[in-house]
Amino acid sequence: MADPRATDATGAVRTVLLAGGEGRRMGPLGTGRLKPLVPYGGACRLIDFSLANARASGLGEVLLLSQYEERQLMDDLHRVWNQGPDFRVHFGPYDTAYATSGAALPAELPARTWPLERGTADALIRKSGYVFEGADGRRDPEHVLVLHADHVYRFDYRPLIDAHRASGAALTLAYQRIDPRWVHLFGMVEFDPRGRLTAFVEKPEVATSDLVFAAFCVFDAAVLRRYLELLDGTGWQHDISRDVIPAMLAAGEHIRGHEVAGHWEDIGTVERYHRAHLALAASPTAGLPVGRMPWTVAPDVRRAWVSDHFGVRASVVPADLVNDGRVEDSVLFPGVRIGAGARVRRSVVLPGARIPAGADIDSAVVLEDGHIQQTDIQPTDLRQTASGIRETEGARA
Repeated sequence: MADPRATDATGAVRTVLLAGGEGRRMGPLGTGRLKPLVPYGGACRLIDFSLANARASGLGEVLLLSQYEERQLMDDLHRVWNQGPDFRVHFGPYDTAYATSGAALPAELPARTWPLERGTADALIRKSGYVFEGADGRRDPEHVLVLHADHVYRFDYRPLIDAHRASGAALTLAYQRIDPRWVHLFGMVEFDPRGRLTAFVEKPEVATSDLVFAAFCVFDAAVLRRYLELLDGTGWQHDISRDVIPAMLAAGEHIRGHEVAGHWEDIGTVERYHRAHLALAASPTAGLPVGRMPWTVAPDVRRAWVSDHFGVRASVVPADLVNDGRVEDSVLFPGVRIGAGARVRRSVVLPGARIPAGADIDSAVVLEDGHIQQTDIQPTDLRQTASGIRETEGARA
């Protein structure tokens, strides 16, 4: 059985994935599912980007640190990511149950004996044995790569890890340059001419920089553990961005930045989710093209951007689409069926959804069960538009 406390091929690096979001700001799209499992891009779920990046970077194992609905998340990730020989997700105190069940799911899990984690930093310290300690006589990790589960990007983590090790920094954080209008939504960062961090402000009221924390970073393991232990039991917010990084900066720790080139996007609300999909539909090269995404939803079904062909214009669609209507400027997942005369515009249609004949859908997210979630009004039930049409659940990855 593999253990995340083993030395990784990249050199004593422990990779942890923080996946605690409930998805409340996603509205009905997040109801009944965790935010990391929200479908994205006609291809995958949000959590799959970080996992695919880790696998492509030669990181053979990722330690999952979750909080809400752990069983739902672990079952899903075990089915999707733990069936091959070269990569797996480790489930900490629950891992033995999954590792010994093979491709099946465990009948039961050990009872939780620790309190619920209250934030990203709390998750690290409550499961510190899996994060900071070696196993089977192996040395403790030298570095901890911290990832989050709700960002859209493809990235090779190896240059980041190499730069961190070469600099001797206590922390190297990834950052990206964005439109200054949106800096207030993120952790703003500033650096001096030597590349050292001089300011870190979570969601600033006034932006003095156009650089933001890209929500993944590499810590010196011993330094991270020391700050977690110093903060634990104080009046902290149990958060990496609000507590740990500011404390390290205030203490004069050596913190450096590593720029993220290319597409990177934070999907925090259903409005941003919808806007990101409209960008995908705009052109085959806009945003992160579907061909570069991990295909974890119906992976054997081809999908592509279509310019104008057989009732589809400027949209990302799957090869199994059954379309008797018209689709424009939209992103559709596998298993979707469009009824006769129906029209779908500027929308996202999730796996397996059925659009009834004659329906007119505009600027919405159509959920697997047929409910419509508008981006600006309360969701309605698509099934009410055509009585007698029975909606079905979407396909699961």
